[in-house]
Amino acid sequence: MSSTFGTLYRVTTFGESHGAAVGVVVDGIPPGIMVDVSDVQRELDRRRPGQSALTTQRKESDTVEILSGVFEGVTLGTPIAMMVRNADARSQDYDALRQVFRPGHADQAIVEKYGVRDHRGGGRSSGRETVGRVAAGALARVALATVGVSIVGGTVQVGEVRAERRDWDEVEKNPVRCPDAGAAARMAAVIEAARDAKDSVGGVVEVVARGVPAGWGDPVMAKLDAQLGAAILSIPATKGVEIGDGFALATRKGSETNDVFDGTRHVTNHAGGISGGISNGADVVARVAVRPPASIGRPQVGARAEGGTAPITIEGRHDPCICPRIVPVAEAMVAVTLADAWLRQRALRGRDR
Repeated sequence: MSSTFGTLYRVTTFGESHGAAVGVVVDGIPPGIMVDVSDVQRELDRRRPGQSALTTQRKESDTVEILSGVFEGVTLGTPIAMMVRNADARSQDYDALRQVFRPGHADQAIVEKYGVRDHRGGGRSSGRETVGRVAAGALARVALATVGVSIVGGTVQVGEVRAERRDWDEVEKNPVRCPDAGAAARMAAVIEAARDAKDSVGGVVEVVARGVPAGWGDPVMAKLDAQLGAAILSIPATKGVEIGDGFALATRKGSETNDVFDGTRHVTNHAGGISGGISNGADVVARVAVRPPASIGRPQVGARAEGGTAPITIEGRHDPCICPRIVPVAEAMVAVTLADAWLRQRALRGRDR
């Protein structure tokens, strides 16, 4: 199973939704970087369930344990193992689904590939797996900060409601994690309506990396935008990624979209900070389309493992919109990708910039 991402900054996650624990092993982080457990816990707290009425009510503290690789608050350059124990799984909610494949989930595909599956909460395919990603991303953020790179993100669309403003200081002030306070209230109403109807709704999450120097990435197979696309699309429930103006570029002319560089900075940033697969010094901007969560309370038709179909109603606690909790995950995967690009550039040129 492909559970590892990265070349020099390597991240390997482990664990299932209803197993004993989930976690990650991070290999390749340079030695001598100051790390505090609070740096990791802060990001995990943003991702954890039960934060508001707009998210799943599963109660997990998501308390991280750093098992190796950090001594007296400093990275050793050795693999860093981090673990979060599962405490509120309620596996009995999934007993009726042991022999049924849920619509919209990976149940049937997993059986086709492996011949066996953990039916409890989706097992390895669950969003619970992203705990390890967020922990790894927290370390990457600390490392990137040493070279002046910072990352922000937020929900910029829910259903048909779009954010018009990008006030990143607003994100943690509302449960939708939207950078537009006015839009946040309308987004919350859409999510509440979907929840009350026992349904779900999708949206778009945007991540911006600031301070990324020119030169990270590769002009051919390992383009920085391609690496970001692979990282972000590996997050559960994501179905599309765009860099910069993305798909909107298809409707415009070159005269409208060619970014102007005045010798010091890019006056425009239609390309999202990446030119020919290489960072160009402007903000790196990525957006991800997030599908409506597949677990909904409405009666549906599921496939029987032995053949045929059966009416099912999915029990358990689920998010009516996953965007608010995908924000820290998407930020983490951007951080992991940029940390890897940074280390590769340092190995190539012997310098960070």
